[in-house]
Amino acid sequence: MAKTVEEIADAMFTLVSEAHGIKKLKPMDLTKTMIQMFGDEVDKKTCKAAIKQLVDGGKCVYTYFGGTYLEIPHREGAAND
Repeated sequence: MAKTVEEIADAMFTLVSEAHGIKKLKPMDLTKTMIQMFGDEVDKKTCKAAIKQLVDGGKCVYTYFGGTYLEIPHREGAAND
């Protein structure tokens, strides 16, 4: 049974959360990991839709530093007031 975009997005968010502050993950890294985890239940198109859902929903942001990465949005110091 194929995984839904929401299920893949949740799994991706878990990976990004666990890697936060330790390692930056590229979108293709997440896609490859989902294919390894779920096998034939996912494809690149569904993974791309899941990443779009995470970014559009504000759960993750794209960052650029010698490459494109997905991370949890940073809170600026002034935002903590």
